[in-house]
Amino acid sequence: MSGCVFCRIVAGSVPSFQVVGEPSGVAFLDSRPVFRGHVLVVPRPHLETLTDLPEADLAGYFGLVRRVAAAVESGLDAGGTFVAMNNRVSQSVPHLHTHVVPRTKGDGLRGFFWPRTRYDDDGQAATYAARIGAAVAPPTRG
Repeated sequence: MSGCVFCRIVAGSVPSFQVVGEPSGVAFLDSRPVFRGHVLVVPRPHLETLTDLPEADLAGYFGLVRRVAAAVESGLDAGGTFVAMNNRVSQSVPHLHTHVVPRTKGDGLRGFFWPRTRYDDDGQAATYAARIGAAVAPPTRG
């Protein structure tokens, strides 16, 4: 869908700090992260909500989400992650996406109040994307 910013990111026509790209989806840094290292995982085709994701694609997509969550923890030495998805309500971009937010004990995140931050510059964002991308395990076969 040409008007969708996430579709344009997937196509490479809008710049992003990509963490990983594979047939089941693309993961890239959120431009307005809750915490630095906040990743968005999107399926390649334009789908608006989770219920639009074909059943045959569930394992591949959520396998990618799971591997990105592990990579955020190991690549950033995070204590854990917060993984979330909105469907329509509070969905800032109407393209299915899953938030993977790095967490540390005492980081101040409470419930669903999501304060936003910024990267100091593109170099810092690229460093976070590279650290997480290097930690993403390859998909499992079988």
